[in-house]
Formats: sequence, structure tokens, C-alpha cells
Amino acid sequence: MARHLVCITGASGAIYALRLIAALASEGSIVHVTCSPWGGRVMLEETGRPLGYWLGKIRAKGGPGGTPAILTLHRPDDFASPVASGSFSLDGTVIAPCSMGTLGAISSGVSGNLIHRAGAVALKEGWPLIVVPRETPLSLIALRGMTSLKEAGAIILPACPGFYGKPSNMEQLVDQIVHRIMDRLGTPSQRASRWRDDPDLQGE
Repeated sequence: MARHLVCITGASGAIYALRLIAALASEGSIVHVTCSPWGGRVMLEETGRPLGYWLGKIRAKGGPGGTPAILTLHRPDDFASPVASGSFSLDGTVIAPCSMGTLGAISSGVSGNLIHRAGAVALKEGWPLIVVPRETPLSLIALRGMTSLKEAGAIILPACPGFYGKPSNMEQLVDQIVHRIMDRLGTPSQRASRWRDDPDLQGE
């Protein structure tokens, strides 16, 4: 059974994390979650509910076929957490959304919280580290940080959804990015909208 870690920071875009956790859980993954204090604040501001509420809903019947999902929440200051160690093997770590502060800390080797440490562990162990920045415009400092992470083996996957699938709501836009993340984790979703899947586009 696959085991993934989803890290939530204070960048805008809490829905990316929630849709990703739900999607991974529905595929049968064991999902570990950690959230920074500002990530929790943004979650409340953008969704009207705290993270615990959403995790409770996913846990209740978010697994395959409506079974309970397997979720574990880790405190962001808990360096004794299993996910802080490379011996606790993961199939992938995702930081979504990723703030520029978090990106800068990991790219410079600073571990001020569990999210930073989890990013460093993923890089040193060589399993997928997917960073989902949600920021614009990008400063030179941010771009250099992304370059450093890419050179170290991370996948930089900005939250830039496409429109070729003719999305009709925000969830469909978000899920485009969620499905791209899942592709890179090696757990593709059957619900993903692919380029040229639409019969109306065939032969153009």
C-alpha cells in the first residue's frame, strides 16, 4: 500500500491540498499530513472550516469504495514524527500549496519545522518531492530557490491549471493540478482529463 505525505503551508490555495488528500485516499494510499500554523489559518479563511473538519470528512468515507481513509496528522513542530526520518519510507512527499518561505528554507537546507525537514528527507532519500508553488509574480530569489530544488531532484509543479478540458467549476480546475501531481507520484487517477481526450478535438 502506497504511503504519501502532504504538507500544507500558508500560501493561498488550501483547496489543492484538500483535493489531493482526498484523491490519494480514494486510491487507497495511506496519507500523512502536516500543516504549518499559517497553513491552518489560510485553510480556515479560504474554506470556512479548520483542517481537522475536512480530514474528518475524508477519513470517514474517503477510502476506496467509500471505506474509511487512512490519514495521520502530524504537528508541524514535532521533529520526533516518523516522517522526519528517512527510515520511515514514503512513496512521495508533496508540498501543496508551497509558500516562498518554505521553498526558500528547503532550498537553503534550513529545517525550521517538520515541513522543511520532510522536504530535506525526501531529497536525501531520493523519493519524489513535488513542490507546488502558488505565487505570482516570482522574484529572482524565488526563481533561484526553485532552480536549486530542481537541481537537487525536486519536481517543481506550479499551480497553473489549463483550460483545454473546458472546466465548468473551480474543483475541475484544481483537479487538473491534483491529477498532474498524482501522475508524478506514480498513482494516476482514472478521473484525469487528458489532452486530446475530447472527441471534438480529434483530428484537429
